[in-house]
Parts: sequence; structure tokens; C-alpha cells
Amino acid sequence: MTFHAPLIIDIAGLTLTSVDRQRLMHPLVGGLILFARNWQNRAQLTTLCRSIKKVRSDLLICVDHEGGHVQRFKTDGFTHLPPMRALGEMWMAPPKANSHAGPMDATNAASACGYVLGAELRACGVDLSFTPVLDLDYGESSVIGSRSFARDPRVVSLLAKSLMHGLLQSGMANCGKHFPGHGFVKADSHTDIPVDKRSLKAILADDAAPYRWLNTVMTSVMPAHVIYSKVDARPAGFSSIWLNDILRSQLGFGGAIFSDDLSMAGARVIDGQQVSYTHAAVVALAAGCDMVLLCNQSIADSEGAGRAVDELIAGLTESQLKGQWQASDASEARRRALLPNTPVLEWDSLMVQGAYMQALDWIS
Repeated sequence: MTFHAPLIIDIAGLTLTSVDRQRLMHPLVGGLILFARNWQNRAQLTTLCRSIKKVRSDLLICVDHEGGHVQRFKTDGFTHLPPMRALGEMWMAPPKANSHAGPMDATNAASACGYVLGAELRACGVDLSFTPVLDLDYGESSVIGSRSFARDPRVVSLLAKSLMHGLLQSGMANCGKHFPGHGFVKADSHTDIPVDKRSLKAILADDAAPYRWLNTVMTSVMPAHVIYSKVDARPAGFSSIWLNDILRSQLGFGGAIFSDDLSMAGARVIDGQQVSYTHAAVVALAAGCDMVLLCNQSIADSEGAGRAVDELIAGLTESQLKGQWQASDASEARRRALLPNTPVLEWDSLMVQGAYMQALDWIS
């Protein structure tokens, strides 16, 4: 029987409840994503991650930890990482004596950011951060902003590749997002359904170019909840045209594909119809996603806390039994390939490691 665990879910608090454990034991659950609400201090986070791995060692523990304002853990020793725009600005700055500036310094700083980011997370038990952002900075997006390295796709690609190199040195995989590009549209797909009316040729030449240039080093991709109306009426994360025909076949990407959060507004309407989480998940998996995320549905003080997660697990189970989606050995292999497979340095050892201290010098 084919085994495939495509669901990435969340939890409400600082420790696992019995209900959390029951959900994480379900064979369709492949991991979970942590948020600031799951953070108190390093000791608590480390204990939480260990308890998750005791439930199932193959669960993928993820987080959005990019730097700048998108960094979930910021206290108790975690380095405050710069927004990626700061690295792009360093690239453009004229080189000066005794300061980091210019393209070569910027790529070194990006590698340092990747190493510090990955090593600190791994020291606490986190497996994967959904980074780097590959969206281009058009100066218009309400949600991308300083998360982008730059406007030039060549600069974005080279800085992202350097950051990926640092992550690799720490033993962590990477995730390029949001394919084929969220930077051009103004609307925020968390609350709206953005539409990009540019031609496929224009998008491939500009926003999507980093995905072709980075296809040998990128281990996972997260598509945008954006409709590119001249290519497909569906958002990219629900489009086989974008995921199979373009990302995999044309651009040569062979790694894992995550959906973005299915609770976002941009994921709730498909083909003009309001859809359930289960329907969105089935469409995303059929379109080419290997894993689907459902976030912020287990918050302790929310109405019906966790109900959506349980409904999605039950709904996807029923859909599988009815043949509405089929488990994929290839998808499961891509999920497992994202799990770290190198030794990890404990926090105290990391703090005195030469490579880590050298990386901090580049960030400061």
C-alpha cells in the first residue's frame, strides 16, 4: 500500500495535548508548522520539538522564519536576522573600507544569514524554515515588501542561492516562495484573491526566472495563491499548468511542492466557487502539490478550535477512499528528503563554534 502523508497542520500552545498527539499520529499528517504562539523560550521549544518527534520521528517540523518582521523566534538568544531587502541594499551599496557593501559582501552575508538561521533552528529541533522569498520587489505589494531581496531577478537568485548555501551548511533544506511570483500584485492573498494579468512570457522572463536558475539547489517550492489570468483561471497552487507543465517540466524543478496555507482567502475560492478545506486540499494535491498546509485553525481561544483540522483529516481520508485523490510514493519521498540527515549541534556548542561566530560577524 502506498504511504503518503501530505498534511501539514498546527497546534495551539506551548506543549502537545492528547488531541494534538492523536492528530499527529494520523497517517495522513506529515508534519506541523510552528508560530510565535508556540514559543516561550529555547528550552520550551526544544522540549516541544522532542515531544513531537517522540510521536513520530518522521514528522517534518516547519516554521516561517525568514528574517526581518517574519521571524517567529526572536528572544532568548535567537539572532535578529535582517530583512532580505537589507541584503539587496548591501549588494547595491558601493564598497567601502571596513564595512560590508557590494555584491561579494552581500553574498557572503546571505550565506551567513542562512547558516545562522538554520543552525539556531536545528539546535532547538526545527527541521525546515519556509525561506527564501524569491518574489521580486516592485514596491507595490502589501505583503511582500522588505521580505524580497531586490527587483532584479539576477540579484534575487544569487542572494537566494547564497542563503541556500548557508542553510545547506547547517543541514537544513530550503523553500523558494511564492511561485511564480507574488511581488507584482498589490493585494494580500491572506485576505484577497490577487489577479496578475501579465502574459506567461513576461512572468517567465522576470518573476519566475529564479526558479529556473535555482532548480539544482532548491529543495522545495511554495506556490502563490495568485491567479495569473492569462495562463489559468485557478491560483498557481491549484493549477496543474503552473505546477506540472511549467514548474516541473519547463523549469526543471524536481523537489517538493507545498501549498500555501489553505485558510488564506486566496485558497478559498476555486473556479469561482467557495470551497471547503478538503476540496481545496484535493484540488491542490491533484494539481501537483506534494503537501498542503492548514494553519491557525487550532488556536486555543478561537471558536471551534481545531475543528477545521479534524474535518480536513476526515475529509481527506474519505476522499482517498473514494478515489478522489491518490497517495503518491514520489510525493512521500520528496517530503522525507526534507528531513535533516546530518548531526546537529546543541545550542551551547553552537554558540562557540567558529563557523557560527564568523557568520555572526557578517550579520552584525
